Amino acid sequence: MLSLRRTAPAETEPLPLPLWVRGDTNAFFGLAVNVLVNVLTLTGLCLGVVKIPADDVFHTILPALGIALIAGNIYYAYLGRRLARREGRQDVTAMPYGPSVPHMFIVVFVIMLPIYLKTKDPLLAWKAGIAWAFIIGVIVLIGAFVGPYIRRYAPRAALLGTLAGISVSFISMRPAGQMWDHLWIALPVFLLLLIGLMTDLKLPGNIPIGLAALLVGTAIGWVGGAMDGSAVSAAADDITFALPGLHLHTLFSGLSDVAPLLATAIPLGVYNFTEGMSNVESAAAAGDNYNLRSVLLADGAGAVIGSALGSPFPPAVYVGHPGWKAAGGRTGYSLATGAVIALMCFLGMFSLLGAIFPVAAIVPILLYIGLLIGAQAFQLSPKAHAAAVVAALVPNLASWAVGQIDNALAAAGTDASKVGEAGLESSGVVYHGLMVLGQGAILAGLILGALVAFVIDKRFVPAAAVALAGAALSFIGLIHAPKIDWNASGGVSLGYLFAAVLCGAFALTRPTPREPDAEELELERLHGGGLSAAAAPEPENEQGPAPVLEPAPAGVGALPDTTTETAQPHKSAATD
Repeated sequence: MLSLRRTAPAETEPLPLPLWVRGDTNAFFGLAVNVLVNVLTLTGLCLGVVKIPADDVFHTILPALGIALIAGNIYYAYLGRRLARREGRQDVTAMPYGPSVPHMFIVVFVIMLPIYLKTKDPLLAWKAGIAWAFIIGVIVLIGAFVGPYIRRYAPRAALLGTLAGISVSFISMRPAGQMWDHLWIALPVFLLLLIGLMTDLKLPGNIPIGLAALLVGTAIGWVGGAMDGSAVSAAADDITFALPGLHLHTLFSGLSDVAPLLATAIPLGVYNFTEGMSNVESAAAAGDNYNLRSVLLADGAGAVIGSALGSPFPPAVYVGHPGWKAAGGRTGYSLATGAVIALMCFLGMFSLLGAIFPVAAIVPILLYIGLLIGAQAFQLSPKAHAAAVVAALVPNLASWAVGQIDNALAAAGTDASKVGEAGLESSGVVYHGLMVLGQGAILAGLILGALVAFVIDKRFVPAAAVALAGAALSFIGLIHAPKIDWNASGGVSLGYLFAAVLCGAFALTRPTPREPDAEELELERLHGGGLSAAAAPEPENEQGPAPVLEPAPAGVGALPDTTTETAQPHKSAATD
């Protein structure tokens, strides 16, 4: 009699995943220094710009940020190890995580500083910042259910191009200026990072390059007289252990006047999940295909938890995953970064660290990340889409330029409205146009980059859809407008609408779509969806490809769980 009993496959040994590998040391010093720079910066902004009392900064804001950081880094290390086991490989790199760089400046200069200047009450400004961070978190949580669909259909050139725009403008330019202000300290540090992270050369004894670069820069700064020894002893007095408590009353007090906050929170919440989407795409391009919804839910939850504990600085997944992967980082570097930075936050050590390490020895790591992400946008997009990458860059460059103009005018005791746009334009400053272009820069870059990519591919139906999306987003003020409003930027909306009509007219001619070349198809094979609008396969379910019900080979257990990351392996662009 024929037996229908199923025979269980043989058990296999679980994939060994060490908590720490040699490459984690390099990646740890790189990411930890990166996060250290950002926390030092936001500490200075709280104390020096908004004038929040030091006791509140060191006993509430930084410990609250520390809780969010350690929880987030543990979570991303878990996601990395889960993906490694699912795909049966040991080279998975955890997503980097820390306080969002653009948001720390936005919440200080757009939200908290105006309230402080008007009321001279730093605590009132702090309440508004906490409420704003909470709203950002809620919007990102909502975006977790919208973002995957955007990622599925957007060309990779648009996603990586807008990320490169952030890297070149907001992450690279300020550190570059700080470097050239003390280049005798910064350039040796920068060259050490390039040699250690972008070549196959090693230091004697395989000393971690991040640590060596920081120590060399610090030694040069102290020997050269750039540092003040008395500041170190003074800063040591700030060290004290503190854990945060719930600040729900402060949060609800800030939310009582929520309307003014929505004007910036909504577009910047959209920015957050768009940036997160681009960072997930960047990681996928480097070989680690994370589930976007899992990432966005964690980012939104981090902002909500941090605000409830008293921090106005939303944490988020960082740009730079390919850099840490190239440095050899896996998952241990994420755990260590979260633990070390959180401990420093609890101890209030950032005043002391700022007195020990020269800024010029720290900021070159940010320029390195900017170089890497900018290059990746071109390397991992089809050559035919190079113009789309540049198009996605442009709105971020405009936003950065307007910020520089506004800051310069403010330093002179005036602003653009007082000088007058005519006066600025007579001096060659196209202020109004740059301001309109740069509003909602991340989302605007995604729209513009996708539009150019679809036109290059002669896919005019999706190009028309993107143009219509641009018209709708600009009409309600999410892009190209200073605030959320009805008919917020009518001329811009009309321009996008005309573009949609034009694309629709060309679609009626039924042109043959551009054929991808061999190199483009190879990129698609290695890195998957979003790489080319012309070559993109039918989209898979965001929660993973449908399992193929075929006989399992010997030694393989149950079908893989397809509720999160895709089960297909990806080669790493950084290690090929």
